[in-house]
Amino acid sequence: MCGIVGFSGKKKVIADLILGLTSLQHRGQDSAGIVTFKDMFRIKKGLGLVNEVFKEKHIHRLKGKIGIGHVRYTTHGTNNKGNAQPIVTNYPFGIAMVHNGNVTNYEKMNQALYHDYHVLPTSTNDLEILLYTFAAELEKKDLGHIAAEDILAAAQATQERVEGAYAVISVIANHGLLAFMDPNGLRPLLLGKKETDKGWVFGLASESVTFDHLGYEVIRDLQPGEILFIDNNQHIHSRIGHQKQRKFCIFEYIYFAREDSIIHDKLVAGKRVRMGQALAHKIQAAGLQPDIVIDVPSSGYFAASGLAEELGIPHHRGLVKSNYIGRSFISPKQSEREAIVKRKLNPIKNTVRDKKIVVVDDSIVRGTTSKRIVKLLRQAGAKEIYFASAAPPIKHPCIYGIDMSISTELIAANKTLEAIKDFIEADALFYNTAEDLDHIFANFSTCTACYTGNYPTDNAQAALKHIERERLLDKKGCS
Repeated sequence: MCGIVGFSGKKKVIADLILGLTSLQHRGQDSAGIVTFKDMFRIKKGLGLVNEVFKEKHIHRLKGKIGIGHVRYTTHGTNNKGNAQPIVTNYPFGIAMVHNGNVTNYEKMNQALYHDYHVLPTSTNDLEILLYTFAAELEKKDLGHIAAEDILAAAQATQERVEGAYAVISVIANHGLLAFMDPNGLRPLLLGKKETDKGWVFGLASESVTFDHLGYEVIRDLQPGEILFIDNNQHIHSRIGHQKQRKFCIFEYIYFAREDSIIHDKLVAGKRVRMGQALAHKIQAAGLQPDIVIDVPSSGYFAASGLAEELGIPHHRGLVKSNYIGRSFISPKQSEREAIVKRKLNPIKNTVRDKKIVVVDDSIVRGTTSKRIVKLLRQAGAKEIYFASAAPPIKHPCIYGIDMSISTELIAANKTLEAIKDFIEADALFYNTAEDLDHIFANFSTCTACYTGNYPTDNAQAALKHIERERLLDKKGCS
């Protein structure tokens, strides 16, 4: 899962690119990168957070009225500078690209690039699959007279060959800004606009919060299989390319997206409140009478507030989070995740001492974070601890860009609910069910593969084997 932005207009876009990426920092902390275009591509990328990668000197150097940016959370390939995005090519002419998602037929397409197009990728980043497939399709056109329809057609041909989840933004040198979605629309991408004293600026971003920060008006979400091109005259060309049934990632609402984002006309915070209300009914049915509700900050906050309101009991902040330590879920190694939890969370002893507590988290993936939280609360004097997960039990690896790719690490795939309760040492354990979330997201089709095993793309099993093999090799230090 990553965050992407792109802007095209009548003014310099570097400030909007940097501020836009900062608003999406929660989506990726491994690396950050920006490319702008003015007569030539001007690129800066590196490992770390946005404010660590970009300095004042880069703002002056990254000139141009069009550009794209990326914050990376590593799910495919290793976390090194060579795999940071954007990636730029001069084949068949200047193209720069970023994406959010995961290519699931990576091995097949990697071979096809070499055999069909005679292109050899230079990194293990699956963005190169999208970039060079698009470039090869564009090369089939009359390069001296490339029109908007040629660019749309090349993007559609790419959609028809590349499988998986992806939202893509690309700068086509001297032509404009391109965006396209995977056929199922698994990943978010929104179009916005802002009027300046020099004319309109159009923007693309993973979440609406980017446009809130920058004063843009949200126009709409891009649809599954949609291709959108903004030419140098700021004219928008759009078509629905290769499209299948929408299967938007439900984990965006459970965990990844910021609470104040509105995606597909749904406020993320509102959906999390409803998840908490559903959990409250399960606690009532169990006959438990907790004293307070606390959340695991910060993604558990709104589910906890919904649960507390439904039960009619106080919602307190019982755990304090350090804002200067990254999100443990998206740290690549288990040892790093455990160390982050130890440093990141600290209980407020006067709040939890001698209390029966409901602890609400967005999900339980590996169980180690939950176990550590329960231990912290026990040490702080909590009388009883009931752990509640807004997400159903995660039993199946994600092949679309979330770090849940090894089934042996998924606690619900290997233990019963009673065994999970015992492992995390809670007095009671509650999960929402798939039916609960179906009700909350009625009339909106989502990807629920992580808890149902129903993968919306073809060849899911082959993708699972490839990703698990890559992760196991990485853990052994062989990649």
